[in-house]
Amino acid sequence: MKKVALITGCAKGIGREIALEFARDGYNIIGTYNTSLDDVAKLKSRVEAIGVNMDIYKIDLKNENEIDLFTKAIKNKYDKIDVLVNNAAVCLDCPFNEKTKKEFMEVLEVNLIAPFLLIQKLYNVIDGGVIINISSTDGIDTYTKLNMDYSASKAALINLTKSFALEFENIRVYALCPNWVNTESIKQMSEDYLKEEMDRVDQKKLIEPREVAFKALELIEGNLKSGSIVVMEG
Repeated sequence: MKKVALITGCAKGIGREIALEFARDGYNIIGTYNTSLDDVAKLKSRVEAIGVNMDIYKIDLKNENEIDLFTKAIKNKYDKIDVLVNNAAVCLDCPFNEKTKKEFMEVLEVNLIAPFLLIQKLYNVIDGGVIINISSTDGIDTYTKLNMDYSASKAALINLTKSFALEFENIRVYALCPNWVNTESIKQMSEDYLKEEMDRVDQKKLIEPREVAFKALELIEGNLKSGSIVVMEG
């Protein structure tokens, strides 16, 4: 029986590359998306061309009812999930005095509360498996004034990782924290701003999404202590 990996936010960037690399490693894939149907449909074709299956689910991770329906559907179809990758995230950068409570809460709901709820509702089918929370160095030491809500969510996700590692005896839980990654959103940024930010945090090159995927596979196949925080500096 093939292994199964559930990856949130898999339509683009890091999530897409994780889905592809896990598929190449023999995993059947469960992927979630919110708005990018065309992108995730293309990914499904690529994954299934590798020779594994991919199920895709549209889900608004801000909506607990949708999360509840999704996790019930997963447990009805799958006896076991080998890997859960909490990758989906939003970032709504702006000056602090322009941030609204609604926007701040949206960042927390997607980046922090949704991973908590998914783990809470699925842990009994992940028994013996691995959970990887995609955090960021912004949750440690590369935060900026513009993304205080995003950075707070990623710092909390690191803490959540450590707490769940204490909770579970038979599930390994990790936080993977990359620096600047070469995703679609980064390519749309001002080159001058990106260079300034990379210089500020002493990052020599952008991390490729596939490198993050390789690191995730290393965590699964290795024996690093549960609760470990793995930084990718680039």
